[in-house]
Amino acid sequence: MRQSLNEKCAVVGIFNHVEASKLAYFSLHSLQHRGQEAAGISSGDGERLHTIKDRGLVTQVFDEQKLATLKGHMAIGHTRYSTAGDDSILDAQPVHANYDLGQISIVHNGNLTNAQEVRNKLIKEGAIFQSSMDTENLIHLIAKSNQGKLKDRIIDAVKQIEGAFSLVFLSRTKMFAVRDRFGFRPLALGRIGDGYVVASETCAFDLIGATYIRDVEPGEMLIFEKGKAPQSLKIFDATPKHCIFEYVYFARPDSEVFGKNVYQKRKNMGVELAKEQPIEADMVVPVPDGGVPAAIGYSQQSGIPYEMGIMRNHYVGRTFIEPTQEMRDLKVKMKLSPIRELIEGKRLIVIDDSIVRGTTSRRIVRMLKEAGAAEVHMRISSPPTTDPCFYGVDTPNKEKLIAANMSIEEICHYIEADSLGFLSTEALMRSVRAEGSEYCTACFTGEYIV
Repeated sequence: MRQSLNEKCAVVGIFNHVEASKLAYFSLHSLQHRGQEAAGISSGDGERLHTIKDRGLVTQVFDEQKLATLKGHMAIGHTRYSTAGDDSILDAQPVHANYDLGQISIVHNGNLTNAQEVRNKLIKEGAIFQSSMDTENLIHLIAKSNQGKLKDRIIDAVKQIEGAFSLVFLSRTKMFAVRDRFGFRPLALGRIGDGYVVASETCAFDLIGATYIRDVEPGEMLIFEKGKAPQSLKIFDATPKHCIFEYVYFARPDSEVFGKNVYQKRKNMGVELAKEQPIEADMVVPVPDGGVPAAIGYSQQSGIPYEMGIMRNHYVGRTFIEPTQEMRDLKVKMKLSPIRELIEGKRLIVIDDSIVRGTTSRRIVRMLKEAGAAEVHMRISSPPTTDPCFYGVDTPNKEKLIAANMSIEEICHYIEADSLGFLSTEALMRSVRAEGSEYCTACFTGEYIV
């Protein structure tokens, strides 16, 4: 298995709305948690495409003046984080190009597992790349296709790639949404007025007043054309393998992902965790914000009081998606603060959604003990993360995954907790109320789909 050079986070598409670019902007704002390093929007007015993208948060990249230049009734947008490759403006999305059929822009959430092989083949055939993004492969595959229509060129292109992809394409007159046959990454379809919206999560719909219709199905292409209902084509035989980590960590709790409410699934994980990993204590404390729903479930199941013993500074970004360990360490100090008067002398059950490298958990345990906690028992509402993800979640190489290199007892000693317990994979499946075969659990099991 080969990991590509780059990974993506959130996509949105707006079609047939007079303020398409503004709706894309607000949708990206609600999806900011999925990527904080770069943002971009392409709009179309029927004659040409307009694109603005840059490094930074959505609010830093766009203002009223810039949005006013993004004219047209359709727009696609993207927020990005990088895990490898260059942190360059060239790696920001949408990817935009001119080719023989006109103009095209692409946004991508996921990761292509055969990206380097495809890239090498294209380079041998004369292609010149300007970025390290696997998404740029699609531009070249579409441009060199001998199909006459863009729809057929997109189908031709996506049949040459492997891995995870939720894609939105914009031409001068149409928008296309495509999801891989496994449905690794989420992509939802909604209605707004006489127009349509697609987005990585339904929290984007809530902000702009769109109504959720359904998910784009695994293996499906939707074609949006003015004056017509969206056309649906099944271009792959569906084999659903949704990413379970969307429920564990990645998605916002107020979103419907894979057709189910994220908050309720995380609360279920806490209930199951209390059954599997009980301990006597004085209070249940979440690591905000990821551990909150599971901590509520744990508290309700165990009968141990729930308290917000750790406060979060919401003006600091998520540590998990920062590109360097030094930034993660600094941001833990900036972002989390214990309430000494509440936790001093108490036995705490501290609930978090995952342990990846272990460094953040160790800092949290130390912080709580320095604030006077008598005991700190860590409980994790997911199984040990033992294997890297190749499908678009920022997990590091196996040598940096603490659970791949230490036993649970060794991890407990490393993070300096009084005890440590994880949710089992079986209980995780019970939490989402689905058969395990519907989900990819490779980060916990090492059983890769592609």
